Amino acid sequence: MKIALMDAGIGLLAAAVAVRRLRPDADLVLSSDPDGMPWGPRSAQELTARSLAVAEAAAAHRPDVLIVACNTASVHALPALRARLEPDLPVIGTVPAVKPAAAGGGPIAVWATPATTGSPYQRGLIEEFAADVNVTEVPCPGLADAVEHADEVALGRAIAAAAERTPDETRAVVLGCTHYELIAERIRAAVQRPGRPPLALYGTADAVATQALRRIGQQPTAGTPDEGTLTVILSGREEELPPAAWAYDEGRLLQMGRRGRDRLLQMGRSGRDRLLLSSGGRP
Repeated sequence: MKIALMDAGIGLLAAAVAVRRLRPDADLVLSSDPDGMPWGPRSAQELTARSLAVAEAAAAHRPDVLIVACNTASVHALPALRARLEPDLPVIGTVPAVKPAAAGGGPIAVWATPATTGSPYQRGLIEEFAADVNVTEVPCPGLADAVEHADEVALGRAIAAAAERTPDETRAVVLGCTHYELIAERIRAAVQRPGRPPLALYGTADAVATQALRRIGQQPTAGTPDEGTLTVILSGREEELPPAAWAYDEGRLLQMGRRGRDRLLQMGRSGRDRLLLSSGGRP
């Protein structure tokens, strides 16, 4: 079994780790576009073209399913990706986990890239699933790019700015960009207010991994002794994970082989960041 994941950059690491935890034997193909980062400021036409190129680079390795582990690409390019690749290759999108966050009660904040914040799709999710909940959309300019480059100074600045725009009474934060799941605990620490209940974080990694297996009729087999391969494609070139990936547990775990897999199994569903990774995957 081979599962491909695509993103503009290393935001796909969280979903790749979720897949590896559920199916250690799966061969993973990680396709991203560091030459074209960031995607957010690009026009919808440019973003769609780059998404198709990244997807086709992954599809050339003949995976059984493709996870679009990028909120911006899912919001803007998912119809084009499905039109190009399905039905031969099932495509699983990723959208902000507004529905489960709203079900847990509010107030909630949706942290997302400027391209996703205020998009008709995100507004539609809020209107459909969070009409009775106080929701604050928080654009996070520069945060995904800071994560991508593991830039500590830029990370601190972008997180602080987004936390400043997040109301004090917020009880849950939707991580509306897959890059943000790599720094979930830093976001929690920035938003958590003294004397308030523990802040809930909602991401999408577990949901899309589970949905990908479901679409191809597979079940989790975490106890398998087999270890799948890892193929990394950077803007069409087969290479190693970029150096910045090593700054995050997810990148290190993927590169650690069986030792990393054993740690993933020990982490369990809660994971390093204790995220509430709920139904953010799109069927």
